[in-house]
Amino acid sequence: MTKKRKNTTGAHGDSEVELEVVEDSTVSFDAIADEVSALRGAIAKQAEGGSVQQKAFDTLYEELKQYKEDFIFQNEKSLLLDLLLFYDSLNWFQTSLIKKEMSPEVVADSFQYLLDEILEVLYRRDVLPMEESTSFDRKRQKVIKTVPAESKDEDYGIHNVLKRGFTRDGRVLRAEEVVVRRYQPQQGD
Repeated sequence: MTKKRKNTTGAHGDSEVELEVVEDSTVSFDAIADEVSALRGAIAKQAEGGSVQQKAFDTLYEELKQYKEDFIFQNEKSLLLDLLLFYDSLNWFQTSLIKKEMSPEVVADSFQYLLDEILEVLYRRDVLPMEESTSFDRKRQKVIKTVPAESKDEDYGIHNVLKRGFTRDGRVLRAEEVVVRRYQPQQGD
């Protein structure tokens, strides 16, 4: 690196200014070029690392999605197989009715068998029918209709069950739909 002194005269010729000129400018340009090249390499490496991270993320996401789909399929599989067996029983029953192969007693027994079969499917899923009750329970039953009660003792008594209720793990899955007796006092009471 060499330094030169250069004398220059001002724009109006009134003063001289001494400047030092560095002639080793190639060293500073080379150093800057090396730094720029290193920065470009670091940026490219970071971008490449980002794409590697993105590929890893995409792979993990696909594996998780596949695991979720398999998990759902395995959980639903036993229920679906039970429903297919029930479907087969319904088809057999329908075919027997169409061909008129059964007496009325056999039809009634077969129909009860179908009801028992669907209850078995529900039992396997911990779904239980509600116990019968004689009085209305607002947490477990839904009033569809009311009928008059003859005495105050019959007030809020169950007259009829329209749809049976079901529970799972002690929680109401479907409220029982009922007809409830209501006592209306007479004007003389």
